[in-house]
Amino acid sequence: MTFKCLQSFLAHLDSIGELKRISDPVSPLLEITGFTQEEAVKHSPTLSSDATTYDSGREGVGGQALLFEHVEGCDFPLAINVFGSYFRMEQALGQRGFSDIADEIGELAKPVPPSGIREMLSMAKKFSPLIKLKPKRKSGRGLCQQNIKRTSNGEVDLTRLPLIKCWPLDGDPEAVGYNITKEESGTANGDGRYITFAGMHTIHADDRFNEKPPSHNIGMYRAQLIDDTHLAMHWHIHHDGAAHWRSWKEIGEPMPIAICFGGETVLPYAATSPLPPGISELLMAGYLQKKGIELVKGVTVPLWVPANSEFVIEGFVSTECGNIGWEPGDEPLGEGAVFEGPFGDHTGYYSMPDRYPVVDVTAVTHRNNAVFPATVVGPPPQEDYYLGKATERIMLPLLKVIVPDIIDYHLPRFGAFHNCAFIKIKPEYTEHARKVMHAVWGAGQMAWTKLIVVVGEDVDVHDEHAVLQQVSGIDIKNDIELTRGPLDILDHAASELGAGGKMGIDATHAAPNKDGIAIIGVNKTKGGQGGEAIQKHSSKANIVIAVDDSIDCNDMSEVFFHFCASFDPSRDVHHCDGFIGFDGTSKMKGDERNGRAVRPWPPFLRIDARE
Repeated sequence: MTFKCLQSFLAHLDSIGELKRISDPVSPLLEITGFTQEEAVKHSPTLSSDATTYDSGREGVGGQALLFEHVEGCDFPLAINVFGSYFRMEQALGQRGFSDIADEIGELAKPVPPSGIREMLSMAKKFSPLIKLKPKRKSGRGLCQQNIKRTSNGEVDLTRLPLIKCWPLDGDPEAVGYNITKEESGTANGDGRYITFAGMHTIHADDRFNEKPPSHNIGMYRAQLIDDTHLAMHWHIHHDGAAHWRSWKEIGEPMPIAICFGGETVLPYAATSPLPPGISELLMAGYLQKKGIELVKGVTVPLWVPANSEFVIEGFVSTECGNIGWEPGDEPLGEGAVFEGPFGDHTGYYSMPDRYPVVDVTAVTHRNNAVFPATVVGPPPQEDYYLGKATERIMLPLLKVIVPDIIDYHLPRFGAFHNCAFIKIKPEYTEHARKVMHAVWGAGQMAWTKLIVVVGEDVDVHDEHAVLQQVSGIDIKNDIELTRGPLDILDHAASELGAGGKMGIDATHAAPNKDGIAIIGVNKTKGGQGGEAIQKHSSKANIVIAVDDSIDCNDMSEVFFHFCASFDPSRDVHHCDGFIGFDGTSKMKGDERNGRAVRPWPPFLRIDARE
C-alpha cells in the first residue's frame, strides 16, 4: 500500500502509534529543532526487521513523527520527523523493506539479453508495467490548488508559512567570521528561516517550449527566507537544478521554479535518489507508487507540479546573480543575489555563506487544511539519514551494474554519506581493490566520496567495528591509495571548494592488529599542532589518528565522524618513521601543507536544551 498524500500518511501513522501531536504553541525559531533532536534519538514504536541486516543496533531508533498544531506567527501546522525511522521510511515507500525494493530493481537491471523468443516475451511481460508509471498530466486544478494566492494581488506572505530556523547561527554570516552583516547580505528579514524539505521542480531552458519536458527534474535543495515574497535558492554546482539555472542564464531569462511540499510519500525519496542520466525522478516515484504521479500545470509558471502536494510555491529564479565563490570585499554582490547562509548541515557543521540567486515568488497554492512538512538538517540521525540509507540499499543493484566487482557496500553513519564508504569485493588479482576504488570514484554521486575502505568477502561490510579492525592490520606502505578529485561542496576540510584529496584503503588481505590504530586527542591552540602531536607519538600503532581533545577518544563513532569531516588526504597525511599519521583535528591558519590551503573553518552544530 502506498499513500496518495502527506495527510493520508499522517493519518496512517497516527492509527499505528507512530505520530505524536503537540498542541502547545511552539516557535519556528530553534524550538522545533529542540523537540525534534530529542525525539530523533528515542526508541521508535516499531522496529524494522529489514534494517537489522544492514544497520544493526539502529533499526529501532527515531522516536515518533511530530505534528506541531500551533506554530507561533504561522497559519499552518507543521509535520517533522515523519521519515525519521527505518520503519516509517519503509511505510512511506509502500510498506516494504528497502531490500525488497532493491530485489525488484535488481531483476529489472540484469544486463542479460534474451536467448530466444520465449525469454524475449517473458522480458516484455516484465517490463510492460513500467509503461503505466509515467506521470499523468491532468487538465484543470489539482488538490494543491484549492487555495491560490498571487503576489500580483498582494496575497503572498511567506513569513506566515512555518519555515524553521534549525540552528543558532543560521543566516548570520558575522557569527561564522565574515565581515558582513545580515542586512548587507540581504537576508536579515528572514530571521535565518529555511525551507528544508521540499521538491524543487525545474526544467532545462532548451525544453521551455516542450509540453512534456524530458529534462523535468526534482531536487531537494534548501531555500532561505528573505522576506514576504522572496527566497534565496541554494544548490550545489553539480546538481541538475544548478545546471538548469545555468541554461536559463545563457539565454538571459529568469528560471521558472515550483517548490512543492508533500504529495505522494514516495516523492521525497525520489527527489534525493541518485538516478542514472535520463531517468526522471517522476518515473522513479511512479515505480515506487506503482502508478504514475498526477501532475497539473502551475498557475503562474510554465511547469507541471504534483497535484496532491500540500503546498506549492511558484516563482522565477534570477539569472543576474554571479557565480559562487564570492567573498565580502570582492566585487559588489550584484543584482538578483544575496549572501546566503550559513546553514547547519548534515555534516554536523555549518555550511559557510556564499552568493546565491534570489527567487521572486509569484504565487503560493495549497490544499484545504494543509500541513507543512519540514526536517531538521544536522548531524545524524536525522530524516536524511534514513533517506540516504534507503538509497544505499535500493541503488545497490544499479551500482553493481556499473561496478560488477562489488558484492555489497555500506555508508557508515559517521561518514555523513559523502565522507566514507565501505566496499566488499572478492579480490581476484593484484590491485583489484585499487581498480574498484577508482571505479567507485567515477560512479555517479559516489564520485564525491572522500574515503573508501575495501574489504574481502569474508568481512561483514555493515559491521563498522569489523571493518576498522581490518584497517588496523593493513600494510601502510602498499595498501593506501592517495589521489585527488571532486568532493562534495559541503566538505569544509577540502583544500578547494568542491575539490581536494581522496584516500582509498585496501584491507582485503589485512589481518586485524589490536595495536594497529592509535587515537590521540590534541589540545590545539595554533596551526601545525596536530601534525606535531602525530610526529611525537610513540606506540606500536602503524596508524595514528589525531582529533581535537574535546572528542571522546574511546567513542569510535564520534572519533571517526570528526576525523572524516576534518581530514583532507592531500594535506593531512603524515609519513612518519614506522607509521602513518592522519590529522583529523580542526584546521586553522598554519595548517597549510603540501601547497594545500585551509579554508574558513565552520563551527560545529550545537543547540541549547529546549527551553
